[in-house]
Order: sequence, then C-alpha cells, then structure tokens
Amino acid sequence: MRELELIESVQRVLAGAARNPRDRVVRGPGDDAAVVRGEGYAVTSIDTLVDGVHFRSDQLTPAEIGHRAMASALSDLAAMACEPGEAYIALCLSPRIATDDAVRLVEAAREVCDRHGATVAGGDVSTTTTLTVTVTVVGWCEDPGTLVGRDGARPGDLVAVTGALGGAGAGLALLDGRATADSLPEPAAAELHRRYARPEPRFAAARALRSLGATALIDVSDGVATDARHVAARSAVELELTLGKLPRDDGVDAVAAQLHVDAAAFAATAGEDYELCACLPPTAPELLAADAQLRAALGPLTWIGRVLDGPGALTFTDGDAAALAGFEHGRG
Repeated sequence: MRELELIESVQRVLAGAARNPRDRVVRGPGDDAAVVRGEGYAVTSIDTLVDGVHFRSDQLTPAEIGHRAMASALSDLAAMACEPGEAYIALCLSPRIATDDAVRLVEAAREVCDRHGATVAGGDVSTTTTLTVTVTVVGWCEDPGTLVGRDGARPGDLVAVTGALGGAGAGLALLDGRATADSLPEPAAAELHRRYARPEPRFAAARALRSLGATALIDVSDGVATDARHVAARSAVELELTLGKLPRDDGVDAVAAQLHVDAAAFAATAGEDYELCACLPPTAPELLAADAQLRAALGPLTWIGRVLDGPGALTFTDGDAAALAGFEHGRG
C-alpha cells in the first residue's frame, strides 16, 4: 500500500460527500490542517478502535469496520443531545491491508456522516502492525444549557431506554462461534449481525428526549448494567431498574439460551447496542402520549426503572446488581 496513493483515493471519496446545509468546513482534506467556522460551543469526543480489542478484522468487512468506528464516535455526541458537526479519521493500517479496503473503510465512515449531517474534515494515515481506527468528532450547540450530561438525574425521575438491547452482543456471539444461527430465522440472524456491524447513532431520539425534559442521558455502549451505573455515580442518586422490563431484540433469547445465560441479564451486559438510556421527569409519559411527532422521532421507548435518593449506585428489583457487569474492553 502506497501512502500517497491512499491519501489521494481517500480525498476523492471525501469529495463525494453529500452536501450538508450545516457544513462549517471552510477548508477540509488536502491541506495541513482543517479550517472550520465555529458556531456557539464545541462538543468534542474521541474514540479509538483496535483490531483484536474492539473488533476483529476477520469477522467484519472493511466497510463494516469503518461504519462501526464512525457510528460509535458519533453516538457520544447523540448522548449529549448536541448537533453533529465535523469528524476526523486517523488510520493506522497494517501492511497487509489493500488500498481498496482502506478506501472502503473511509467511504463507509463518510456515508454514516452523510446520513447524520456530519462532515469528514480531515485525518491522518500511518502504518502499524495492528489495524487501529481513531475518530474524533465535534458537535455544536448554541447554548450549553441545552446539553444533557450524565449528572442531572433527580429522585423521582423515570428511567427509559430507546430501541431494544442485546442485539449487538448476540450478533457478536454468532460471529465468533459461541452461538449458531441454526435456531433463528434468516432475517433475525441478519438483523443481529447488522446490530453489531452497523449500529446507528440516535440523534433524532436524543432530540426528542431533550424535548421531553431529559435530565441525564448516556449511550448504551458497554451495557446498561455499566452505563446506568455511570449515571448514578455522576448524579449521586440510585437508579433502580427491573431486568424483566429491558426490551430485547428478536433472536436474543435464542442466542442467550445457547450461551446458557439469562436473556435479560445478557441484554443488560452485552453492550455495543448504542441505544440511549435516559432519566426523565415523571411528566414525560403524559407529554409523550400527547405528541405524535415526538413519538415518531423517538421510536420505541421502554420505561425500565426510576431514580431514588441513594449513594450513587445501581440496583435491580429482580437481580443482583453486583453480579452484573457490562462489557469492558480487554476483559477476558
């Protein structure tokens, strides 16, 4: 792989990005640095994905790797309820990766940006023994008071989660051979693979949750058993959840049975679903019931618990919170 050839190919891919009416990039790829017109407050996050730790390149296509890298990074912006802006991709490529595969990786990452109104404004290319993808994303807001962090949950709030859980973990179990798709309908198995390989950041849902008065928000990247703990600790409250209320993707129960684990516990711990867990005022269900536009933007929402006075901890009404741990990269 020739570095200059790859850079030129990547620049052609990025030049074909969809026109974004909110584009703030004055000068993008091609110079020593990007030039971006600032508007309000910048919200910045950085994610690094390493082959063998966060994914396995023998399980995913280059396009799926690029998609996951960008989607997981943008999900951090959705979890703050800000608007997506710019993304920067740094590729550390092993010599065995073909130029065409590297280009497909970047192209898939750019397509995720196109769908969510972000722009790839620059990046870097280097060589290494292990494929590593680092994505820096910048979101924007006019008023930092509109951002939703992890530290605002209050006693009396209700806890909800978007979408369904466990699908990404089940998809990974199928990929790495811990489970088989024999007992699953083909569409369900394909959807579990998509849930792992091609997640989507939940920007529309985040906006809807903010409109409902969300007091705390986090993306479910490490499993709700871990991520809800982060909210409890940062907000200095107790989050009391019910495992049996956790919504599960189709096929999760069948995969969990093959793994000889409880399906609800699996949904709480498998991680990488990139749904949103939110704390909302007790008036939120009534507001949601009265607003069809909010319901359409939000999609499925499940009420899974409540916020109590407490020591900054997570508890379950039907399980041992101490025995449930979400995903940790590198944990055996």
